[in-house]
Amino acid sequence: MNFFLINFVILLLLAVMYLPLIFFAIQRREEGQSLPAWLVVSYALLALVLNLTEAFWNNSQGAVQGLQELQNYGALTLIFVMMLTVKSFLKQENWWGWVGFWAFWVFSLALILTNALNLPEVLWINADISLQRSRLGPAWAILGWLIFAISLILIISNANRQARQQLFRNRLSYWWPAFFLVFANDFLLFSNHPIPGNPLRLFGAIFMGVVVVTHDLPDLRLFLRRTLAYGLIAVVIVGLYSAGFLLIQAVFRDTQNFNPLPAGAFISLILALLFSPLFNLINRAVNSWLKADQYDASRTIHKYSENISNILDMEKLADIAVGIILEAMQIERGFLFLVDSDREEDGRKIYRISLAQSPEERPMTAAQLDEGGPIASYFLREQKPLLQYDLDLLPTFRNSPSLERDWFNQLQTEVYIPIFAKRQWIGLLAFGGKMSGNRYTREDLVTLSAHANQTAVALENARLVDNLMRLNNELRSARRQLEKNNHDLERIDQAKSDFISIASHELRTPLTVIKGYTEMLLEDSNLDENIKLVMKGIHEGTLRLHEVMDSMFDIAQIDARSLKPHLQPVDLGRLIKEVSLEQSSAIKERKQSLMIDLPTLPQVKVDPNLLVKLFHHLIRNAVKYTPNEGKITISGHSIPSIMDLPNGGVEIIFSDTGIGVDPNFRELIFSKFYQSNELGKHSTSKTRFKGSGAGLGLALSKGIVEAHGGRIYVESPGYDEINFPGSQFHVILPLSKLEEGEGQKNSEAIKFEI
Repeated sequence: MNFFLINFVILLLLAVMYLPLIFFAIQRREEGQSLPAWLVVSYALLALVLNLTEAFWNNSQGAVQGLQELQNYGALTLIFVMMLTVKSFLKQENWWGWVGFWAFWVFSLALILTNALNLPEVLWINADISLQRSRLGPAWAILGWLIFAISLILIISNANRQARQQLFRNRLSYWWPAFFLVFANDFLLFSNHPIPGNPLRLFGAIFMGVVVVTHDLPDLRLFLRRTLAYGLIAVVIVGLYSAGFLLIQAVFRDTQNFNPLPAGAFISLILALLFSPLFNLINRAVNSWLKADQYDASRTIHKYSENISNILDMEKLADIAVGIILEAMQIERGFLFLVDSDREEDGRKIYRISLAQSPEERPMTAAQLDEGGPIASYFLREQKPLLQYDLDLLPTFRNSPSLERDWFNQLQTEVYIPIFAKRQWIGLLAFGGKMSGNRYTREDLVTLSAHANQTAVALENARLVDNLMRLNNELRSARRQLEKNNHDLERIDQAKSDFISIASHELRTPLTVIKGYTEMLLEDSNLDENIKLVMKGIHEGTLRLHEVMDSMFDIAQIDARSLKPHLQPVDLGRLIKEVSLEQSSAIKERKQSLMIDLPTLPQVKVDPNLLVKLFHHLIRNAVKYTPNEGKITISGHSIPSIMDLPNGGVEIIFSDTGIGVDPNFRELIFSKFYQSNELGKHSTSKTRFKGSGAGLGLALSKGIVEAHGGRIYVESPGYDEINFPGSQFHVILPLSKLEEGEGQKNSEAIKFEI
């Protein structure tokens, strides 16, 4: 009775041990692996029910044969649930086919157990061997179990072979202990040697739960290497201790007062001194045998720092930096990317990732990461390496844009290490799998992060040099283009000057003829008045055209630097008054006023004909750009001897209350053919408000003043057609050096108003 009670309690305890696994799987299930977690829970619940059934069955001292068959049927269902767990864990879509196969198998088993097919009691007999109908059901269940078991082995093997990331391959490796524990448990069950409570099945279920709900599992290869290394060192130590002790005992056994205790202590001391070198030797041998990664991280980092510290060429930096890491850590491939930030029109910040060099394998397109996206946010927030394994499986990155995920997938790499300088993301290192097939350990990631930190300064310097070189190339290109444009402009300007010169010469003769004939017709007293009116219009147009041709001729002379003033002393006040009187009709037509207020001024040696044209253009320009009832003032004063005017000079100021001049156009208005209004809105009127002309008046004025060695410029608060700030045109003419004994002649002061 006590035996059954103890057995019952043990079975109950084994059953209850499934409960922590159930709670663990429910609480730790992650997004994307929820279905496998619930399948593990189903597996544990079914195993729990079978264990409880076994406990109560044995306690009631029921038939062992019935329990054995029940366990067989339960094993078939459990391995089916295990297969579904593996299929859903691998995201394989064909698991519905296995559900149908299991349903067919269970239906067939039900037909056998209920004898719905009316099978005989003995199905087959051969000498001493016979197949009873009662054994057909368990045999059918075992056959189904075997089919599922073989299929499960093939599924895990194929998945392990096709897995790209070593971390995922390491996670798949944990399915093997789970499967072999379940296999061993069910093999003992089918061979009629079951372990009470099926503890191997419990341990297999625990492995299943750990694989499904744990994203980053310990490296199984590393665990095996360390276990083997410690096991071998234990065997070696025990062997050396035994051999040494037996040797000392054989040598000193016949010695009087021989005590084995000091001998054992001596051997232990020797082995303690030899333990470290022996363990290192065995560890290196095991790592070499199992293809473990062996490199000196500190030496690699030191070598890396020495080689990249003075590199300023971007492509060379990428080649050397990546090459050193690939060689030292035995990595298949690696890339160095540049990261540049930019703002979109909607204010979003994006990061553009482009390759630092052109890879030999295949062309590489640049990536664009949104600052708010999961991938860029991780790099900016954590500033730590990111594994492709995490990118593929963690729920955090599941909402990443497909373009970003596809770009990282096409690299066929396993780890990405961001490069930061002054808290700015400037680069990215990407590395593929190791040639040994091992996963990246935490030590590897720390080493790669150290390399990234050392790369930051070199990369920043290389980028500065690269940007400087690109800027220099752009400047050289812009300079060449500017020189070409200047040459074209000079050619165009020369062509324009040639045209002006040719046109002014060729048109003057026919215009003179037209002018002469029209004047003769106008003087004819017998000509009809209507025809005279027409001829008067032709004559006025001819005069206007003749005036334009004269201006073009003068401009051509100015461009050719052939305008030679015929200097003679001129009374500027009297000359300005005469020109103003010529403009009096236009001033009165516009209801404007013109005030001349000139003090006594020294006479200036100038060309009077050119000065008439100068004052004519300035006064007419003031009339044209001053509104009706506006005011024009002409003033002046003497300028004492200064550096630019060693003999002094005279300044005449033409002020108006017109629309003014834009400060940005103060120099431009003196260029040839400049129009203040839109092109095409020309006016034949000389005095119409803002009426356009040929655009030669101010250009000619500037040429005349500069031909006399003077200077002309304009001052104005700005352009305003409402408030009319006005403008002031300043004409400065130098005084000539007086001959010995010659006195300076002055003009009379003039105060005159129109």
